[in-house]
Amino acid sequence: MAAVKAHELRNKNKAELVKILDEQKQALANIRVQKVAGGKTQEIGEARKNVARVLTVINQTQREQLRLFYQKKAFTPLDLRVKKTRAMRRALTPFEKSKKTVREQKKLAHFPLRKYAVKA
Repeated sequence: MAAVKAHELRNKNKAELVKILDEQKQALANIRVQKVAGGKTQEIGEARKNVARVLTVINQTQREQLRLFYQKKAFTPLDLRVKKTRAMRRALTPFEKSKKTVREQKKLAHFPLRKYAVKA
């Protein structure tokens, strides 16, 4: 059994991927039957990884399509949002950081930074 290449799967459509997935699952089932009958056992690992590769490509393409769909929307689902860290997600935005209170605005207007001419 030859290993399925992920880069070859990426340019296939959903129907072809589902067909390949069914074939790989069927092959895995056959290998399991052979194992019970006393056949080779090292092929099971490769078959399981082939199924995992196909599923991974299906999920990645599906998420990519969902990201494109929600790109122009006001809100995106939680699982499609950028993960970052909890602290980074809760941090103030640059606009919020730049806001100044009325008191601070008055202080900056009445007491600007002094400019000094330093002699060399």
